[in-house]
Amino acid sequence: QIRLVESGGGLVQPGGSLRLSCAASGFTLGDYTIGWFRQAPGKEREGVACTTISDGKMKYLDSVKGRFTISRDNAKNTVFLQMNSLKPEDTAVYYCAGIPCELINTFSHWSQGTQVTVSS
Repeated sequence: QIRLVESGGGLVQPGGSLRLSCAASGFTLGDYTIGWFRQAPGKEREGVACTTISDGKMKYLDSVKGRFTISRDNAKNTVFLQMNSLKPEDTAVYYCAGIPCELINTFSHWSQGTQVTVSS
């Protein structure tokens, strides 16, 4: 069964760090480009770090540039999102998916996500 499972979320104080993991099963993650997305309460889902169809390059949400970094360990079949200098506005459920940024509103097979709460 093809699955992506997110983990690593939690409660963190402003300025803190978290590393999210996206573990793949049932397929070789290295054959795909995986992005990170998030949805805050009452807001639309947005791409945090995802590739664009136009040039295939990884694009970061402006508000996370310089603070978040996506990486991967193909040997572990896992993609990571390192989040530093976290802010309360980063509070959201974070999802990983093998889609480009442009398909965020048409994709429906989201996994359960991992909750990130930034609060003092």
